[in-house]
Amino acid sequence: MSATLVAVALSLISAVAYAAAAVAQERLASRTTDAGMLRLLGRGAWWWSVGLNAGAALLHVAALKYGTLTLVQPLGALTLVAAVPLGARLAGRRVSTVEWRGTALTLAGLSAVLVTASGPAPDDVLSVPQALAVTGAAAALIGVLARPGARPGLRHASASGFASGVASALTQTVTVAVTDRSGPLLSGQVIVVAVLVAALAAGGLLLSQTAYRGGLGAPLAVVTLANPIAAAVIGLSLLGERLQGGAAGLLLAGAGAAVAAWGVVTLSRSAPEPAAVESEQHPVAAVLALEPRPAPYEPSLLPRRPAPTPPASGHLTPL
Repeated sequence: MSATLVAVALSLISAVAYAAAAVAQERLASRTTDAGMLRLLGRGAWWWSVGLNAGAALLHVAALKYGTLTLVQPLGALTLVAAVPLGARLAGRRVSTVEWRGTALTLAGLSAVLVTASGPAPDDVLSVPQALAVTGAAAALIGVLARPGARPGLRHASASGFASGVASALTQTVTVAVTDRSGPLLSGQVIVVAVLVAALAAGGLLLSQTAYRGGLGAPLAVVTLANPIAAAVIGLSLLGERLQGGAAGLLLAGAGAAVAAWGVVTLSRSAPEPAAVESEQHPVAAVLALEPRPAPYEPSLLPRRPAPTPPASGHLTPL
């Protein structure tokens, strides 16, 4: 099996785990206020979502060993795509026409990206000054997007996507450096970059948790799109990655990315209005049900008031 096929397979499994983790975060965030965010640390459901994220991240790291950033990162769009049939099955319904359309567009766009981004396993890494510069630029951008007092929403989702994309780029540096037998296993470069990865990954997780307080569909779509943009910029500008096919390949990759983005947005808008029945919720939101919902109000189950006692015989009823 070629390195490209291994990277694609690992990315697919990682996307399913990320989808389940995102649902867990969204369900918890919708029930949490600003003052109660720290209380999540004492809830098993939140740690379950962290575990899912950690498992997905390990699979993602393995994929980065076999594929370039420009190949692996766009496959994060499969987070939405993989959840559609599973979510529909758990919700007891069929996949809607809009969801099929969004899935088809996303897969078609990713196929074009795969044709141009396929290449040998990565062997270039970021130096420590480059890693520090990239992290500093990302921190400045994240600070602007998630400034104190800003309403949770798409800005926080964008910041989370950029943080995750930069963390993936740095993770690839750690992975390639550690698996390179020509140098020490834990060099200064590996340690410094690993610390930066941990900080960015934690920041991205907290930012996405905040963003999901406004719902799952649109924030998850923004995270899904911002992540590969940040990673592709680093891969093409600093890691020497190239798209296949020259100028034609560049145009094909751009068109594929646009079609995939259209598909992701279509999937994110497939969620019904809040008044819709529970079984018709967004396909991703149906993947995981963490907390039971209260039973609906049924007046017939309430105790009835006793009928009035008729007056005794021989007494007149007052008018």
